[in-house]
Amino acid sequence: MEAKDRLIFPLDFSSLNEAKHYVGLLKDYVGIFKVGLQLFVAEGPRVIQTIAEDANTKIFLDLKFHDIPVTIKSAQKSLLEDYIKFITVHCDQGLRLLKAIAGVSDRIKILAVTVLTSLNTRDLIDIGIDPNLAKDPSQLVLKRAEVAYRAGCDGVVCSGLEAKEVKSRFGRDFIVVTPGIRPQWGLIADDDQKRVVTPYEAIINGADYIVVGRPIRDAPDPRAAAQKVVKEIEQALNDLKLHY
Repeated sequence: MEAKDRLIFPLDFSSLNEAKHYVGLLKDYVGIFKVGLQLFVAEGPRVIQTIAEDANTKIFLDLKFHDIPVTIKSAQKSLLEDYIKFITVHCDQGLRLLKAIAGVSDRIKILAVTVLTSLNTRDLIDIGIDPNLAKDPSQLVLKRAEVAYRAGCDGVVCSGLEAKEVKSRFGRDFIVVTPGIRPQWGLIADDDQKRVVTPYEAIINGADYIVVGRPIRDAPDPRAAAQKVVKEIEQALNDLKLHY
């Protein structure tokens, strides 16, 4: 992959027109566009084909499925396979759920969401996670990544803080997608993301793809911001080549 192919931009907008504006602006600088709940709920499934055709790329459909196995399998079978590269499912429902959906499609990659990057130790304890795991969220991430790996998922979504260990334990082919990316030049006041890394750090740690939203979207020049992220990715890839 080229460096730009590793950059995912989330289309966190409430209208197709807004999303299409950013697709037109960034499609030469971004590898994959992500459609999440906000845009999907606002515009419906048709948005997937529209964006995929406008961007001339497949879509990362990030709906974080979380239900009983039969419901998720049925939903997955209804997806537009020609236009989707990745989908996400929460892995806290365990091995049985992940096994049930991992083999439904051989054309869509299944990514298991481990621990949201907006959660810290206090949040995890509040929702009932064992304090021994919650005190170090990376241990919970690795435990859930192991379940996803055993179930046959294609990879996981985790922070850049855990990417290196995930790759070490489960192999280079196990995909790691990392959100919570904050370039040093793109830090956000009152940020809801808690476990963050820079683009360079994420790639050095083993992330295959990084999700960068607000630092690009809210920049005075989004295209220039996307190019700066790609340059960080390139630098990390070059440094990794030198290391190995």
